[in-house]
Amino acid sequence: MSRQVAFLWGGVAAALVIISPWASGFTGELWACTFKSWTGYACPTCGTTRAALLLADLDVASALSLYPLPAVGWMLFLGGGLTAATLTLAGHTLPAVPTRLTLTGRVAVVSAIFMNWAYSIATGV
Repeated sequence: MSRQVAFLWGGVAAALVIISPWASGFTGELWACTFKSWTGYACPTCGTTRAALLLADLDVASALSLYPLPAVGWMLFLGGGLTAATLTLAGHTLPAVPTRLTLTGRVAVVSAIFMNWAYSIATGV
């Protein structure tokens, strides 16, 4: 991973952490999911923004119970960005990002998305 990407990722993650105290003010501004409005079912990405807002309020338990995959994704994004920037500042060389997932990796990602979607539909998110 290049130094520029590590610093960009870390900068975005740091900015999100810094503005998180004001995130609850955006809750009323959220629009309804178009897919859910048309079909009555949650879409595969339903809850991503709400998970981010719950995490910004440090309500990790609610974010994980309502929107598990997006909550984990947001936490990995923030933690990874801050770690990448910190390690780069410390002079460490970060590993290269793979350009293509293995078949097992692709199956795991697609399975996680479908399991999260099924969970969202089952819980009425």
